[in-house]
Amino acid sequence: MGLGPSKTGAFTALVPCLPMFFSTWETYHTHTLYLGYFNGPTEGLIIACLMMISSGYYGPSIWTTPLSDVTGHPEIFGARTARDLFIPIVLGSFLFAHLPFCIANVVRARRQARLPIAPVFLEWTPMLLYSGGIAAWLFSPHSSLLPHNHLALFCFTMSFVFGRMTTKIILAHLTHQPFPRWTAMLAPLLAGAVLANLPILTAGRYGPVPAHAELWYLRAYFVFAAVAYFRWALLVIDAICTYLGIRCLTIPTAASTAKTAARQIGAEGAKMVPGVLEGRKKAADGGGHVEVKRGKTEYGLRHTEAKIE
Repeated sequence: MGLGPSKTGAFTALVPCLPMFFSTWETYHTHTLYLGYFNGPTEGLIIACLMMISSGYYGPSIWTTPLSDVTGHPEIFGARTARDLFIPIVLGSFLFAHLPFCIANVVRARRQARLPIAPVFLEWTPMLLYSGGIAAWLFSPHSSLLPHNHLALFCFTMSFVFGRMTTKIILAHLTHQPFPRWTAMLAPLLAGAVLANLPILTAGRYGPVPAHAELWYLRAYFVFAAVAYFRWALLVIDAICTYLGIRCLTIPTAASTAKTAARQIGAEGAKMVPGVLEGRKKAADGGGHVEVKRGKTEYGLRHTEAKIE
């Protein structure tokens, strides 16, 4: 659409975070990922692809052409273009076609579980801080990020921040932990918003932050966000794989599986492993289906029995 490093471009790049967050929030409470008849992963992506194809074929100028020139009805559209209607359409779709259903499903799930409803809205705090921080920083008249074309770096940084927010919710859902209402990766965002509005907050006592200082702050934020995100991801993956006795992105051999099981369930439990592995090998060779069931824990050992059909 030829938006470039503009406020509309920033909105377009970051607005998909809104439905993603609230769908994740909805899944946390309902244990179900709902996709409406019109949703982002399907219809939204199709529309985006069609828009990009149209821009490539006709040129991005089609989005700045007055609609009255196309429709022949200046009394209806005036001088408005498709770009002028883009933000109201996208934001209206989220506010009226997505968010109400997320809220309704969460409220229904809370009522069925006989749990209070009001506290769940406090869980919007990280998204409000995230959206408010972005708007306050980028749209500040004293910020140099958009005028100096640093929107791409800002979006890369925010992708790590948002990724940390949503994956913490997903992990809390899987592990039955309280809803995470904060992540330390939001702190530099809020600090950047304060720095960008320093002349306003101090009533002109301090001037705007120099453009080069703001850029280096954003670069440092990007490095911090990337390192923190990947370190956290590695820790979570390692903890899950260690608990399950598996190796990430690796199909274990029979010997390595036996050694891992021996370390986890002890010497007595390890005696049962060869039978399980033999059943799995038989199933792999076409000898039948292997169903593994976990039984009760006795004497600190989790017994595993294999059923071969």
